[in-house]
Amino acid sequence: MKSFLKYGVIYLAMGLAGCAGSPKQIHSEAVEADPWQNANRKVYAFNKALDKVVLSPVTKVYATITPDPIELAVENLFNNLSEVTHFANHLLQGKPALAANDASRLLINSTVGLFGMIDVASHFGLYPEAEDFGQTLGYWGVESGPYMVLPFFGSSTIRDGASLLADYQLDPLGDYKPVSHRTGLQALQVLDTRNQLQDVQELIIGDEYTFVRNAYLARRDLQIRNGAPALDDSNDFDEFDEFD
Repeated sequence: MKSFLKYGVIYLAMGLAGCAGSPKQIHSEAVEADPWQNANRKVYAFNKALDKVVLSPVTKVYATITPDPIELAVENLFNNLSEVTHFANHLLQGKPALAANDASRLLINSTVGLFGMIDVASHFGLYPEAEDFGQTLGYWGVESGPYMVLPFFGSSTIRDGASLLADYQLDPLGDYKPVSHRTGLQALQVLDTRNQLQDVQELIIGDEYTFVRNAYLARRDLQIRNGAPALDDSNDFDEFDEFD
């Protein structure tokens, strides 16, 4: 939980960074990135109402009755399963070193780490490097397209929304049988994810929809650039203009 709070602070910082600039510039960029804002706000309101009535109360019960070590084990378990997706997408991006890191984490945590419930690999300096198909498409130059809010799934873009199917195909839970067990595990995964978001909610300031949108877009941009600063070509070679 503490580690996710750290990511929440980073999420907040990126959201604020996405709001930087003059009011006119901010409005122009928002219209370009979010042309379907009216519809998106309605879906966002639906998701929030569903969360308030169903998901949030159930999650609070889960957090109350589940000991912290068990919560961490569940979180680690699902993180370990996601290494399959990370591995495939690092290969698709032509990053064998990172793919080897993913494979090593999966092997170590699935065996020594008791099916992934203990993150043993991190103690060996093998840290998670999250990657999904949306990032892979972005890595190869596919534009994100307009921002959109999906029912149940939340913030996305045209590119990331279309990538959900590919990520689902790589999800080990997708083919898990019997179906009743798979459904139970997927429900637990949703609870685990929602439980990690409890602290992040407290960091939202201003208009909630705008904050979440800006934070999501900034975070996705940073992920696709692998943390590298954005390049601004507007002033490239300006210092050499005098030689023209």
